[in-house]
Amino acid sequence: MTRSHFRTALTLLVAPLALAACDKTEEAATNEQAAPIENIAPPAGTEWSDTVVKTEKGGYLMGNPDAPIKLVEFGALSCSHCADFATASFDELRGEYVNSGRVSYELRYFMLNSLDMPLTLLATCSTPEASIALAEQIWGNQHQFFEALQQSTDAQRAAIEKMPLDQRFVALSQLMGLTDFVTARGIALDQANACLADGKKAEELAEQTRTEATEYEITGTPTFLLNGEKLEAMDWNDMKARLQRAGAR
Repeated sequence: MTRSHFRTALTLLVAPLALAACDKTEEAATNEQAAPIENIAPPAGTEWSDTVVKTEKGGYLMGNPDAPIKLVEFGALSCSHCADFATASFDELRGEYVNSGRVSYELRYFMLNSLDMPLTLLATCSTPEASIALAEQIWGNQHQFFEALQQSTDAQRAAIEKMPLDQRFVALSQLMGLTDFVTARGIALDQANACLADGKKAEELAEQTRTEATEYEITGTPTFLLNGEKLEAMDWNDMKARLQRAGAR
């Protein structure tokens, strides 16, 4: 059963690879402005950024579920432009915009390539509340995982390729230093390995990527939806201007 799930997941990853690349394309901003929206108070004793729930679309939504401004990111944990956006945006996006109650942020994981699978299986291994924060940390340390992979030998990589399908992501994660990274952040080793060997979850992630690539015509990451309007990759300053024109000011 698990081997079948992994085989299906790896097959489904091929279709997005033909479309998706970690591109950096700009889109001209509209000058239309909505009326300013008042801050919306969170439940007593909390901040809106404390609220993270898994959505029906398989994403992870931070903030006021009823926020009038809804930002969705299709992001790949292997994507350098996604990492750049996260590094530049997250303190302000979370602290000012999400905590205002006017903006919610939903991350939908997108599989650009086979490296995204172990990265995402571990980012979603703990509770929903931990997923976005862990994704942010993975993006912030992305270079070290890729450096570890580049420093590995041909023999090491070839050995992983020969492993049974349900063991490959466990071995790849160990080779990249990813397993040690997440266990240092509160995920038990047995739990991490179980998540990496979860063929059904891998199949679901791959199928979700294939569906979204078709439904939203995603050709690169990050791709955004702002209140349903599709926006291509842009830097944080451009996105912040978009949020402000939508009323977050």
